[in-house]
Amino acid sequence: MKITIRSLALLALAALPRFATAGEGITETEVTFAQVAAMEGPARQLGQGMRQGILAAFEEANAKGGVHGRKVQLESLDDGYEPEQSVARVRAVIDGNGHIGLIGAVGTPTSAATQPIATEVGMPFVGPFTGAGFLRDPALTNVYNVRASYFAETEAWIKYLVDQLGMSSIALLYQDDGFGRVGLDGVTAALSKRGLTLVAQGTYTRNTTAVKKALLDIRGAKPDAVVMVGAYKPVAEFIHLSRKLNFNPVFVNISFVGSEALARELGPDGEGVIVSQVVPFPWDETIPVVAEYHKAMTALDPEAHPGFVTLEGYLAGRLALAALDAAGPKLTRQRFLTALAGIRTLELDGVTMVFGPGDNQGMDEVFLTRITKDGAFQPVPPGGSS
Repeated sequence: MKITIRSLALLALAALPRFATAGEGITETEVTFAQVAAMEGPARQLGQGMRQGILAAFEEANAKGGVHGRKVQLESLDDGYEPEQSVARVRAVIDGNGHIGLIGAVGTPTSAATQPIATEVGMPFVGPFTGAGFLRDPALTNVYNVRASYFAETEAWIKYLVDQLGMSSIALLYQDDGFGRVGLDGVTAALSKRGLTLVAQGTYTRNTTAVKKALLDIRGAKPDAVVMVGAYKPVAEFIHLSRKLNFNPVFVNISFVGSEALARELGPDGEGVIVSQVVPFPWDETIPVVAEYHKAMTALDPEAHPGFVTLEGYLAGRLALAALDAAGPKLTRQRFLTALAGIRTLELDGVTMVFGPGDNQGMDEVFLTRITKDGAFQPVPPGGSS
């Protein structure tokens, strides 16, 4: 049977009330993780992309016999990218005691609501799709991040725009919640280091595309660049409207936007739009782990397309698999957590994750990409022109 992202999401939703019956999601033959993330709604391609990448890693391991004889399973539960729904789903996972841990959460506001719940009960919280700083608190012993922080991304933006291109007039569009405000803090800090401030800022409400007022506020300041901390649909709406008004600053987006989804939404209006990235270039198969990811994605779904979100999911899955292997055959949730804590350097054939005391973030790299005329992506070389 051909597996598509749509069918995976529908299967996940159909399974919503059902949880594995084994204690901590562990049997003699299986171990099950839970993903609580957006499977429907305006951010669905982020949750579905993370799911597909994690599944690709898990099925790659399962095809080789699993980990210590156990097949690794994933149940994905929709939270609509809304904190209240996310809390309800995570509480159900915890109360059901049918999963070894959480993996592939999507978003800052949802993670801010659910991470404390998971931490309180010692539930592993692996590979969240967010660069929020609070998840990098060294006091958190159950949280393990793959990606660089949003502060690292915003610093990379301002370094490029100000230090390399010589711009001094920067505006910001951001989602009016914890996610957006983290971005706001990062941008203002990076500008302040250089003696600059934002010339304008505008906000929109999460899970809407109501960006017209923000556009008018920002357009009036005539900025050289607009940096954007949001999801792909409202960001695309902002850029579409800007193009119609002949307002064409340099547009720069955060990795959370969902690069491929943004490019599809923008179509011809996407040419030249910049997106910062926190995983390797997904089409560079000269990197061995990227070549492995391609094979795993094709094995999962012959029609799958590589991308930044699915690659991040795949790397999160590989981190979880490494910890399962290190935990040994007598698996428990606590042994899994202990194994995660014991990982110092994880070599994945071209990608290295480094952890340590007080450091629960595996990767630190940030690089910039640009959407091309045909909707593809190309790296922005250091010192490259806009």
